[in-house]
Parts: sequence; structure tokens; C-alpha cells
Amino acid sequence: MNSLDDLKQAGARRGSFFRTVSAVLWSFFGVRKAASHDADVATLNPLHVVIVGVLLGIFFVLSLVFLVRMVVQ
Repeated sequence: MNSLDDLKQAGARRGSFFRTVSAVLWSFFGVRKAASHDADVATLNPLHVVIVGVLLGIFFVLSLVFLVRMVVQ
């Protein structure tokens, strides 16, 4: 039951939108301080991180497609 309680607590976290976007962008870059990572894990909602990560991933792919189409034409 302990893991279920942990999951409920993680879902109840309310991190700011800009902090979530910042954490996802830093993860795309691949460089992160341990203290910042620990603070994000304690404050950000995992569902929000996943949603922002998927949306930013889609945006990244679409921007690459757009850039390639502009260069090729």
C-alpha cells in the first residue's frame, strides 16, 4: 500500500508551469544539477512532466521538419 500512497502524493503536487517546462527543457539538454533535480522531484507533478515532455517533443520534431523543408526548397 505504501507505493499507492506515494503515487497519490505525487499526483497531488502542484509545481508551476514554467518550472515544469524548465525541468523538461533541461532534461532534453541532458545536463542537470543534482540539487535542482531533487527539488523538481519533490515539487513537480509527474503527469504534468510527461504531458509537457510529449508536447515539447512533438514541437521539436515539427520544427525540424519545418527547417528541413525550408532548406530543401
